[in-house]
Amino acid sequence: MEILSQYGVYLLAAAAFFGFVMAYGVGANDVANAMGTSVGSKALTIKQAIIIAAVFEFTGAFFAGGEVTSTIRSGIVDAQVFAAVPELLAYGMIASLMAAGSWLLVATYFGWPVSTTHSIVGAIIGFGAVGVGMEAVHWGEVGGIVGSWVVTPLLAGILAYLIFMSAQKLIFDTDNPLESAKKYVPFYMVFAAFIMAFVTVTKGLKHVGINMTDEQGFLLCVAIALVVGLIGKIAISRVKIDPEADKEMHFNNVEKIFGILMIFTACCMAFAHGSNDVANAIGPLAAVVGVIQSGGQVLDKVALDWWILPLGAVGIVIGLMTFGARVIQTIGSNITHLTPSRGFAAEIAAASTVVISSGMGLPISTTQTLVGAVLGVGMARGIAALNLSVVRNIFISWVVTLPIGAFLSILFFYIIKTIMEML
Repeated sequence: MEILSQYGVYLLAAAAFFGFVMAYGVGANDVANAMGTSVGSKALTIKQAIIIAAVFEFTGAFFAGGEVTSTIRSGIVDAQVFAAVPELLAYGMIASLMAAGSWLLVATYFGWPVSTTHSIVGAIIGFGAVGVGMEAVHWGEVGGIVGSWVVTPLLAGILAYLIFMSAQKLIFDTDNPLESAKKYVPFYMVFAAFIMAFVTVTKGLKHVGINMTDEQGFLLCVAIALVVGLIGKIAISRVKIDPEADKEMHFNNVEKIFGILMIFTACCMAFAHGSNDVANAIGPLAAVVGVIQSGGQVLDKVALDWWILPLGAVGIVIGLMTFGARVIQTIGSNITHLTPSRGFAAEIAAASTVVISSGMGLPISTTQTLVGAVLGVGMARGIAALNLSVVRNIFISWVVTLPIGAFLSILFFYIIKTIMEML
């Protein structure tokens, strides 16, 4: 208690700085989830993607990031075990931000798309198990995370494969691809609009103060989907092309239609991602602020100070703009060759998997989900269409994320604890 009152301002400054570093890492590594397929399929240039992502990530993080956040991310550690030693919670959360932020920067440098959620969870497990005791960690949650390494990419991959193959059969393999597109693309637009509206409503707007029941949210998503489908049908029906043009020209025009859909899906995913994953940076930061401002009380929930959400939102945008191109390149170009239709299939499959997993209460990594979806689209063209060395490196980076986060967190925790004991 005395340590917190005497050195609280320094601990707060350290937490704010490393919270910003963590948000920077989230922006640099995780925003590829929203923009990677759009850039890889040439629906957007890297510059356009960064501008769009900056706007929608910031909007999602700042306006829908939540007025109240759980101080202990994902229920991984029992907060009450720190009641007698609240300073250890502050040390541990700062160490977790240092550990997860450092790993994200290393992974981003090598272009590895890793899970920011698993990075911070691994870090919290590390300091919780060593700083207090193994009983402080909810190990059942950890088992669910390990299971998600297989379940979510597999589910997303299967969905992406099915969506892409349906487009191939219904549109691209027909005698008149453009006429087939006019007939079937509105249905894809309805499906895409529903899924994207559902992701945005459930993951992006739940903290804005708009109180809707599940039924009202569902009906709103259906209404949005039908309106988008109607507008799409009218717009596509007006597309004219020379009937004498070769099939390649028809293919190119169909891909342009899917390219427009990709921009829409990218905006929705960026908003939902910003609102959801900013918590990886501000959750531990809010824990430190809560402990210090309450004079050592350990609270399960804390109200966010006015400056915390903007700090996370700005950190995400700066990380994206200065360091985000590497992972966008990996997801968009290095795993397999993407066209707008393939990218659309991957994006919608990933969003669908997020909806399904959230509804079932499964732990989810948007990164692993999207990579699985891209792999599914690649597999539709055969294993030779995949860059297996890139895929191998990605899987290795996923497996080591949790233990590396834990190891670094333990290391930083003891360094901070030693320094504070010496003061």
